[in-house]
Amino acid sequence: MSSVPEIRVRHVNDALVNDNGSFVLYWMTASRRTTCNFALQRAIDWSTNLNKPLLVLEALRTGYEWASDRLHRFVLEGMADNKAAFGDKPVRYYPYVETSHEAGSGLVDNLAAHASVVVTDDFPCFFIPRMLKKTARRLPTLLEAVDSNGLLPMRAADSFFPTAYAFRRFLQRELTPHLCELPDPDPFAGAKIPEPTHVDPSILAKWPEATDELLEAGRKVLSELPIDHAIGPAAFSGGSSAAQDALQTFLDDKLNRYHEDRSQPEADVVSGLSPWLHFGHISASDVFAQLAMRENWSPDKLADNAKGSRQGWWGMSEPAESFLDELITWRELGYNFCWQRDDYDQYESLPDWARTTLEEHASDERPYVYSLEEFETARTHDELWNAAQTQLVSEGRMHNYLRMLWGKKILHWSASPREALRIMIQLNNKYAIDGRNPNSYSGIFWVLGRYDRAWGPERSIFGKIRYMTSENTARKFKVKNYILKYSQPQSSQLELW
Repeated sequence: MSSVPEIRVRHVNDALVNDNGSFVLYWMTASRRTTCNFALQRAIDWSTNLNKPLLVLEALRTGYEWASDRLHRFVLEGMADNKAAFGDKPVRYYPYVETSHEAGSGLVDNLAAHASVVVTDDFPCFFIPRMLKKTARRLPTLLEAVDSNGLLPMRAADSFFPTAYAFRRFLQRELTPHLCELPDPDPFAGAKIPEPTHVDPSILAKWPEATDELLEAGRKVLSELPIDHAIGPAAFSGGSSAAQDALQTFLDDKLNRYHEDRSQPEADVVSGLSPWLHFGHISASDVFAQLAMRENWSPDKLADNAKGSRQGWWGMSEPAESFLDELITWRELGYNFCWQRDDYDQYESLPDWARTTLEEHASDERPYVYSLEEFETARTHDELWNAAQTQLVSEGRMHNYLRMLWGKKILHWSASPREALRIMIQLNNKYAIDGRNPNSYSGIFWVLGRYDRAWGPERSIFGKIRYMTSENTARKFKVKNYILKYSQPQSSQLELW
């Protein structure tokens, strides 16, 4: 019946398909794109097999934690792209944006009452798992959650992995068959589904679809929404079009230097794709497919043995394999942990050795102790750290290597390890476009020992946790121009648009 691998489909409730329903509902929540999207593909399969029209609901609430102009604008730009992309497809696209807290309450339930089946995205962290569980209990029809997060289905592993090496070995043993089951670039190709449906006028009256003006996400429109207006837009746009532009720039201009210079703050050879990956504006499978095509790659080039090494297994160039280790190994390692552990964002989820050593040194005297406000406003004694924090606040992103240093120094200068964790989560999730994501939680918790090992010599405050300093970073990499750029007064992003 379905072109989507069953391992990627999860029944969230025990309800049955409603044969008398008027349409198939795809509730788009995490994979906010029209291509390379298993959830959309599954909904199209249902529509074809039931001979029912397809309705796509993409909604944006206001009451999520850290809601701001920055995050809202990024999502709205993606919704505008989706509206345009769905324009010539046999589907009714229904964009809805809350204009007041809880205004959207009941919308999914009312649509589901008329649906034969509801398909949505599976995503392992932030508020989405809780939202799906609550919604599933109320719906009168089958609710399916479809995993379109990465190349490896989240259900392919039955446990979490303590290190990237262990996960990499698992990937090298298990990933190959899934590489032959990637999502369709155009899930509508060849699909025979009925003409788009009409939405009940009473539903539209209570929950009016977003206007073009709202989707343009201008300053005036956003100012009327109950979200944080102090955090202006990011330095880059949201949506699938911007994501594809970023990918092409990376492949054309940066990839060939990635393995050598990705840790250089001034080199600017990182992909920068994580914001669009987080909001589902681009698929990891699409990124992989385009890279593989450039490398003239096919699965027969894979190595026969799974040694867990960073290089050599894919049978691609050194820059490509270095990038794939980030895109697949490290990114999907985070998804695996969040899928397996409900406490992925809690201090108690750290490995035993890390918690032990941190607690043993929790009362050590700190050379500096900064408050959340001092960290947030980049008022430390360290100019490199201040520059990294300023980039995060002003642009909504931070250089990958400096994120590690950023976290290590927060641990060094906070009153306790638990306080350091609280500060890292707050700053990252508030300002980073790619915050609130399994991959970003991996980075934060790596600072405290997740996926790492005990290091020596044992140090004050850090104990056996890996140690980093700004001085060593400055000796290894060029940072002078980076510091200069982000030590200048940064204009409010709100003033730029």
